[in-house]
Amino acid sequence: MSNQERKIDVKPSNYSVIDNEFESMRERFENEMRRVEDEMQRLRREFEGQSTGDIMKHHHPSDMMSIRPTYDPYLDNLKSPLIKDESDGKTLRLRFDVAQYKPEEVTVKTVDSRLLVHAKHEEKTPTRTVFREYNQEFMLPRGTNPELITSTLSTDGVLTVEAPLPQLSIQQ
Repeated sequence: MSNQERKIDVKPSNYSVIDNEFESMRERFENEMRRVEDEMQRLRREFEGQSTGDIMKHHHPSDMMSIRPTYDPYLDNLKSPLIKDESDGKTLRLRFDVAQYKPEEVTVKTVDSRLLVHAKHEEKTPTRTVFREYNQEFMLPRGTNPELITSTLSTDGVLTVEAPLPQLSIQQ
């Protein structure tokens, strides 16, 4: 049984993954704060239109809890971090922290249906030797085309490997 091995080029990029992730979190936080402020304004307007006694006459305390909105915008963001929706289908996205390695020390390849990420650093001086090695293995979904896999290395040392996922066919 022969192994099908394919090396995947690691392309350097000019973006910072960490900066982008924090920006996304900041935007979600700001959106949630706007939503809370809108809800507070709505409650203020509702409260100003009625006296406290009127509110208690018309609503039982347990009913007041049910008025609270049930929509939670954070649930929208609980999608798998490994899969992103693209206009032409779903893409598997894997990220690896290889910040301690130079780009030329990082290799990405597939062997059969496995994705292998390897990085190796060796530094020798007259007084010491530093040796670091990084290995990660990921089993690719069945039907993934290794020729379509891409990898990029961000300025902050995050390796992103992306592979279009095969369309699932419905068996009848």
